[in-house]
Amino acid sequence: MTPARGDHEARRRDVSAAVWRVLATRGFGALTLRAVAAEMNASTGLLTHYFPNKQALLRTALEVLDQRNQERPRRATPTEGLAALRAVLLDVLPLTAEGADANRIWVSSWDVALADPELATEHAERYRRSRTKLTRHVEAAQARGELPTATPAADLAAAAQSFTLGLVVQALFAPTEFPPERQIKLLDDWLAAAGAAAGTGTEAPATPPAERSPGAAVNSRSATPEPAAAPPAGSD
Repeated sequence: MTPARGDHEARRRDVSAAVWRVLATRGFGALTLRAVAAEMNASTGLLTHYFPNKQALLRTALEVLDQRNQERPRRATPTEGLAALRAVLLDVLPLTAEGADANRIWVSSWDVALADPELATEHAERYRRSRTKLTRHVEAAQARGELPTATPAADLAAAAQSFTLGLVVQALFAPTEFPPERQIKLLDDWLAAAGAAAGTGTEAPATPPAERSPGAAVNSRSATPEPAAAPPAGSD
């Protein structure tokens, strides 16, 4: 008898949850059908219905990781301009223990994606979507005179993404050298330098108190920041 559609979807959710538990506790390197089956207290034969091969399992894992990233709560984001760009980039950084764990899982996915052309293409598309979102914030900042208009908005967005992801890697490998307050200062210094190129001569904007989440630092000169409201992840 063929399972009802509702039962099938419920089982798929169970499978996705088990995949996430393996990723969260052991990373991509330990992701196997056997490990997922053990999390579900099920047989590997059951899982072959969902994952006919290792690539299918990895693709589902990347989709689960992306979905978790999209669904996580975000800090309050100012409506537009450089402050909005700053808030989005802060959400990427590993500013809390949970944020570091989420980023560690995401970074471990790079090796998996790079080893498979199809998965690499899908991963590249995720980063492209993130740059598109950043580009809209850059364009708003340019319109407000906060970022230089001589540089294409897409290029500034790519630079912002590259800087932030590089900072994520540094913080994961050397957390004592890159504590949360230093990460925030480095990001604010980068934004201030970008703004100075526009001739504004101003520092990166602080998030207005009314719009600030518990995790946002006032500015690059602030003391140790409070933890972010939710764990950031690698791509947005």
